[in-house]
Formats: sequence, C-alpha cells, structure tokens
Amino acid sequence: MFDPDVAGPLERVTTPPYDIISDAGRLEYLRASPFNVVRVDLAEGSNDPADPDNRYAHAAHLLRAWEQRGVLRRAQEPSFYAYEMTAPGAWVDGPEERVPARSAPTFAVRGLICAMALEDWGGSIVPHEHVMDGPVQDRLALLRATTTHLSPVYVTIDGPQPTLDTVLHDAARGPAPLEMLDERGVRHRAWPLPAEASALSGLADERALIADGHHRYTTALRYRDERRRQDGAGAWDSVLTLVVDARAQHLPVMPFHRVQVSGDPPPAEGDVVAGLDAALAAISDDAVSVATIRRGSDGAVTYRIVELRGEPPTVRALHLELLDDRAPEGSLRFVPDASEADALVARGDAVAAYLLPPTTPDRIRGVVERGERLPQKSTFFWPKPRTGMVMMPLDRAVRAS
Repeated sequence: MFDPDVAGPLERVTTPPYDIISDAGRLEYLRASPFNVVRVDLAEGSNDPADPDNRYAHAAHLLRAWEQRGVLRRAQEPSFYAYEMTAPGAWVDGPEERVPARSAPTFAVRGLICAMALEDWGGSIVPHEHVMDGPVQDRLALLRATTTHLSPVYVTIDGPQPTLDTVLHDAARGPAPLEMLDERGVRHRAWPLPAEASALSGLADERALIADGHHRYTTALRYRDERRRQDGAGAWDSVLTLVVDARAQHLPVMPFHRVQVSGDPPPAEGDVVAGLDAALAAISDDAVSVATIRRGSDGAVTYRIVELRGEPPTVRALHLELLDDRAPEGSLRFVPDASEADALVARGDAVAAYLLPPTTPDRIRGVVERGERLPQKSTFFWPKPRTGMVMMPLDRAVRAS
C-alpha cells in the first residue's frame, strides 16, 4: 500500500479502475503526483512486450523504485481489509461528465477485500459479460511484468451473510487507517483485519458474480495457468477481490452507453424528446427502452426514445434488435458518461449514440441463471473500489501490499 507520509495523500496517488480513465483523466492523474498509480496501470512506452522500452517493463521498474524509496510499504502480515465506499445518491451534469451531486443523500457500500481462489468459469465464480481479447492481452503483459494485482476484482454474492455484515460494521466504527475522498465525491475507507477465515467461512459456499473486472479476472486465470506450468502452486492461484453482499445493501448498476463510430445509424423511429436530460429521464429498464442520438446533415441533433422487445436488462435487447446488425465489429465505444456520448455525436465524431438505463443486480443474475451473458461493457457498478488503495504482490520482487 502507499505510505502517505512518503507518497502524499491517497487522493493524489490512487485512481478509478484503468478501463474508465479517459485520456484527459489520465493526464490529470499524472499531474497529481509523481507517484500516482496511473503511471503503473497505464504506463507510458511501447505496447510491444518485445520492445525493451515497453510500458510494461517501465511499470515494473516504477513499482520496484517506489518500494525502495518507501513510497510503497508491505503489510507486516497477511490481512483482509474491510472496505467502505460512501457515495452521493444522485447524479448531475458536470462540465465533462455526469457526476454525483455532493449535496444529495449518501449511501454506503461495504465489502471485504481478500485473496479469492481462482476458479475456471462454470463453477462458483460466474461472469455476466463477454470479454475482448485485446484488453486481456494488455493486462496479461502488465501482470507478467509487475507480478502485482493493482486493483481488486469486484464480485457480489447472493447472501445474506450476517457474519460478514457484522465484521464490516464493527470495523467501520473505528478510525480508518486508509481514507480518502475521490474526484466524484465518494469517500473510501479501509481497515485491515486479521487474516483468520473462521469468522468468514460461510463465504466459501457463496456463488460469486463478477460485477466489475471481467478482463482482470480472465487475465488472472491465464497468468495462473502460465505460472503453474512453470512453478506449480503459488500466490498466482488467487486474485485480489472485493466481495460485496448484494442482499445486505443497495448496489446501483449504471450503464455503459454505446457510441457508434461507423456503420448504419439507427432508424428514425421513436418519440422525439427535447435534449439529453429529457432523454435520460424517459428511458427505463422496466420498459426496456433506450434513447438514440443522431446528428442530421444540417448539424441538428435529435433525441428519440425507442422501446425494444424482450426483457431487461435493456442492453441485451439493444444488441439483439439493433446493434449486432448495424454496428460493424470494432465500431462501438463504451462510455459511462452520457454527456460524452452526446458530445461525440454533436461534433460529428460518431454515427449515433445509444443511451441505456440503469439496471439491478437481480436482473443481471437472471441472465446468468439462464445460461446467457450480456455484451461486453454492459454494466457500470458504482461506486468502484480505488486502484492503489490495496495491492496484492504475487512475487517477492515487488512488495506492494
């Protein structure tokens, strides 16, 4: 973990997960601190692992250097961590993205950070989204170089698990050794717990749904298999994980909106509404409806509400009825920020955008129980645990913890 006495405040050295950091956001994190974890997670340099000056080798060098300087320090003994995210309960338009209103009522999401034993798909750890090979190859090259999990995979369990709930609530009564307020108004707090599994043994019987981190989990599986062939069993048999009881608390599941940069635009169907706010207010997962954004030849942008067939989550119906036929492979971008999607269409940088409504963990589990998966980048569980708050080394060469 980072030592704030050396690295500075956690606000300056931690980030959201790598896959939601924009180019502009990355620059902001780079400016925040010479020790910001984005310098490792999205390091500079060549993407070619065969290039001696590649970004993966650069990331590994930084981790070693930071440890030697005391920027990173290792926990004295293996630990669990109680982790809490207290977030505003409403969203408003910000200058560049939709952000939570800081004056809105707050809610807390609590979970346990642990080393979860890796399982092949089809057992008690289940995905709900497809993954893309490109991001997995990128994350695998980074993991090979750094031998460190920089951020936890986020899983939900069916619950309820009263013992887990008690452990987390008891930890949250005391001062947090790790605490920070992020750029979206979410307060993150973490407390180390003794690594004694007896009080939490019931978690082993739970079925874990990957909420966030499908690519990182897939990466961890591939890395485990590589290391087992070379070295047998080891720390690589587990992955850093945040476990959250979905029955014990409200878990917002925000969407990744779709931005189509090539291919055929959506048909001019559906009721026209007046602008982005009206479009977001009109869509509904219950009604299986989306908003489409198109720019006319005169530059005018039109917003329409389209009702789809099928059942929620709406994202699956959208792909089956519209996108799988109209959007060529590689033509979609996935953004959690509706304002960004709107701006891309307005500037003429996209053919169209498709705005999706929030959904629920129960509806996602319904997809899994039917033996199906959602398209890639379908859900945006929020809030998200912070990259760099707790890390997990897999070799002694890098002792961040």
